Amino acid sequence: MKVNFYNYIFTALLSLLGVVALTNFLNYMDKYEVTILIASVIGFSFLGMKWNKFKHFFLVSFALAFLSIYLYQGDISQANSNFILKYFLSSQSSIMWMSALFPLGLIIYWFYMFVKQEFYGNFASFLIWAAATFATSGLLVRWFESYLISIDIGHIPISNLYEVFVLFCLISALIYLYYEEKLNTKKLGSFVMIIINVAVAFLLWYTFTRGADEIQPLVPALQSYWMKIHVPANFIGYGAFAIAAMVSVAYLLADSKFWQKYIPAKEILDDMTYKLIAIGFIFFTIATILGAVWAAEAWGGYWSWDPKETWALIVWLNYAAWLHLRLIKGLRGNILAWWSIAGLLITTFCFLGVNLFLSGLHSYGEL
Repeated sequence: MKVNFYNYIFTALLSLLGVVALTNFLNYMDKYEVTILIASVIGFSFLGMKWNKFKHFFLVSFALAFLSIYLYQGDISQANSNFILKYFLSSQSSIMWMSALFPLGLIIYWFYMFVKQEFYGNFASFLIWAAATFATSGLLVRWFESYLISIDIGHIPISNLYEVFVLFCLISALIYLYYEEKLNTKKLGSFVMIIINVAVAFLLWYTFTRGADEIQPLVPALQSYWMKIHVPANFIGYGAFAIAAMVSVAYLLADSKFWQKYIPAKEILDDMTYKLIAIGFIFFTIATILGAVWAAEAWGGYWSWDPKETWALIVWLNYAAWLHLRLIKGLRGNILAWWSIAGLLITTFCFLGVNLFLSGLHSYGEL
């Protein structure tokens, strides 16, 4: 009864947030954005009911974001003059805290793997939850800051490489934390956090060498409600594929007697890889379909064989083939693990390499 009561409170708070958003911003929203807001409230409520720790994470993240919004007092210059904003709760400060906590969590996970004291495993998990909390708060506050700069510049912060790298780290961490709790093991943190910290390293390089944290106005093609659902769906796919690849690395190491005592059984790793790729494939498929609809609206055609579209198709075909061989042909073992790792390389080129080395309609994402 206590858990159910807590679920009702959580759902009521989410519904209240939705009502407040509609009350204050309905004049700026079209029917699609209203639908997205309502679906988000329902989706997060369901997730909170099924995953208790998510409720705590969600509430703390929004509490920090609202505290930050309060401290701004409607003045963007407060980011440099208010002590709490400057060092803790502005979007850039929060994202920097995220960027510090993820590497620290990786170190503690590796320490825990060999020491095997639960305190260190729990501490590592806490650090990753804290990093995800700062990432969420940072993105929410960045959204608010964009409107403080100008109503014409204001937009959801998933429009450039800087913002989506933060989103990737956040989504990947949450996916891993869900499976860590479900499997009741912290043995995979040492592997999964590697790929997240690679993303953090790129994010830091991109910030300090390119000034990527500066909020910029949206290019015309991105001024669409489709971005609000296409991009998150895409990065749930990317995050799931990335974690599946790191679990596959652990799967291959499980053949070694040295590693067998440090990582879960191969059967668990195999099943986890399959579920991650299946989830990633579903969301990537949804994102690809939504992207085609968005392209028709923005550029007049559903498909133009733009480099980004072509590589998205390659990614989709790669994982479709992986799932086909596992489900229909019953293939198991190292070959699928290696395939999963190769899939990460293909996905990374689609995500980042296209922007670095190719040009096309998605050129707004170049470095």
